[in-house]
Amino acid sequence: MKKHKNISLDRLGIVDGMIDWVRVVDKNNIVLYANKKMQEDLGEEIIGKKCYEVLCRNNKCEYCISGTTLVDGSIMRKQYSFGNRTYMIVSSPLYGDDGEIEGSVEVFRDITNEVLLAEKIKEKNKKLNDDIIFAKNMQKRMLPPKGMYNGVSIDYLYESSESLSGDFFDVFEIDENNTGIYICDVVGHGVTASLLTIFVRQSLRTIAKGAIGINKIMKELHKTFLALNLDYDKYFSVFFGIFNKSSFEFKYVNAGHNSVPILIDGKNINMLKSKGYPIANIFDNVSYDVSKVDLQVGDKLLFYTDGITETTNDKGIQFGVENLIKTIKSDGNILVNIKSSVDNFSKVHKDDYAVLLTEIL
Repeated sequence: MKKHKNISLDRLGIVDGMIDWVRVVDKNNIVLYANKKMQEDLGEEIIGKKCYEVLCRNNKCEYCISGTTLVDGSIMRKQYSFGNRTYMIVSSPLYGDDGEIEGSVEVFRDITNEVLLAEKIKEKNKKLNDDIIFAKNMQKRMLPPKGMYNGVSIDYLYESSESLSGDFFDVFEIDENNTGIYICDVVGHGVTASLLTIFVRQSLRTIAKGAIGINKIMKELHKTFLALNLDYDKYFSVFFGIFNKSSFEFKYVNAGHNSVPILIDGKNINMLKSKGYPIANIFDNVSYDVSKVDLQVGDKLLFYTDGITETTNDKGIQFGVENLIKTIKSDGNILVNIKSSVDNFSKVHKDDYAVLLTEIL
């Protein structure tokens, strides 16, 4: 192998065994050396040609990484397509015997398969993202419309930390006198959690239709969930109640929902406490304590998930129930105040949250 000016190209002989293309380009864009693999694949003698001519170009590349390498010795990279192949090219300085940069060593690594795979992944991710957006819109459409329901008026806040939420609530008519109201929190986020919220919605509406025995409804919900035969780490909590517009009685059970609903009677605040296990397949049989409260026109019930109370600020402090109650007691629209308080408390919400406000008419 010859010596070119101040460069001894003999030391490059080792790259003849490489599967990557390797060539040396001087400051005049002349190819001084090309390894065996590159010359065999191109099928022609390229030494002495302009570097860009070898790549079927008439002019110097617009972004010439070797040009930069030859000026300041930087190791540069770029992606380049040649024919039907794509290469990652890395240029490194080659120093002459006098210590000056006399050439740029360019290594062409064929990344065609990686690029094609990345494109396929991108296409699949786009389709998946489109599907998730569709599912998110469907999930929101399944929320009960804001307005009046059989003796109650509802309004709500609903936000998801990811595209799909594990928090959900519903208000539906059981019969002409009774209205079912619930809020649930499915463990986790994303597609799995959102599918379970749909399961809860459809199951409760079907099971509760025409039936007003809350414990019986919850037992059937648990039995239906067990039939899914899911893993032990899949479960959900739910607070479920039935409001009777004739008696103004609200009966309720709590299946592991740690965000205790709040009864707002004017400026008076009462927590609707009740204990019970979440809906999970670690329990063969469940039974819940049924509690009840007599309501009056104008009373409000606030249901929420722990995405509100467990919202954490940059100091690691949670929003908490006390802040929630303080916000409820402040003047103005309750939901507007809650959203404003939570947003001011923490700029980034890492969890889903749902808040359902019902008012007795």
